[in-house]
Amino acid sequence: MKIWKTLIATAAVLAMASAGAQVKERSLKFAFQNQTGHPQAQGAQKFADLVAAKSGNKISVKLFAGGTLGGDLQTVSALQGGTVEITVLNAGILSAQVKEFAVYDFPFLFNNGQEADAVTDGPFGQKLFAKLDEKGLKGLGYWDLGFRNLTNSKRPITKADDIAGLKIRVIQSPIYVDLFNTLGANATPLPFPELYPALDQKAVDGQENPNTVILSSKFAEVQKHITQTRHIYNPQALIISKKTWDSMSDEEKKIISDAATEATAFQRGVSRGAADSALAALKTAGMTVSELPLAEVAKLREKVKPVIDKYTATVGEATVKELMAEVAKVRK
Repeated sequence: MKIWKTLIATAAVLAMASAGAQVKERSLKFAFQNQTGHPQAQGAQKFADLVAAKSGNKISVKLFAGGTLGGDLQTVSALQGGTVEITVLNAGILSAQVKEFAVYDFPFLFNNGQEADAVTDGPFGQKLFAKLDEKGLKGLGYWDLGFRNLTNSKRPITKADDIAGLKIRVIQSPIYVDLFNTLGANATPLPFPELYPALDQKAVDGQENPNTVILSSKFAEVQKHITQTRHIYNPQALIISKKTWDSMSDEEKKIISDAATEATAFQRGVSRGAADSALAALKTAGMTVSELPLAEVAKLREKVKPVIDKYTATVGEATVKELMAEVAKVRK
């Protein structure tokens, strides 16, 4: 009996040693646009801590917040080249790689974050992630940025027509340009790191982002008015370089995947909890807050229909139909 116990114990030790040998010491650069303290950054820190713990500190994740390694498009290129390993960004920006990702930027698509979670975590979201493989990217999970709202330095926006004539910075995605041009604004695409200076120097009148981003980026210093338009909900894509992923052992991939799953649940909770408190903090910082009446929201929905039709044709009617079916299923 003693011999068997010894053999079993020895086998267990050897198995643990073998598993440990599959985890190499390596450092991964994780770049993102928002500042330290933002829910995006908190999720990144949680991911880094989980990877360190699960790898016995063999894999370290170094965070680069605030767009220090460039804007989103630059960062995606760096992932494809293998010079940056991980990023998290608005999923719609990936439409530059896979056209179907543009559907995540359809205006007024989701009513709440839980609907978005169900769609992105389900077959539809995973199907889109699978299309990234051939573009040198690997999807790990969908995080929450929240509903986008409109700010400006000119005037309160209390009705749909008030948007006309404003020069609004938008993310570098064609659907955002078309959306705000359709609403009568002058849409100006800029990388996020260039946004604060552009607002400060009055190169643009306003911008649109979730409340948490507006707060952490200190836009209240250069913007007077905020309107809760909730025009787009942003799921964010947590992605890793395919070059990096393919260089990993099965054990390392499991560490990264498990850490991503746990960090996703954590980040969503933090982000949604911060949304309301961020608005209160923006009021305290001196911003005037406007809510659009339902009749004005209906006008916005009507105005943006041509944009939805245009990108439905671009993305493919079958893809949009599949997405809408998933949304309808969740609402039931």
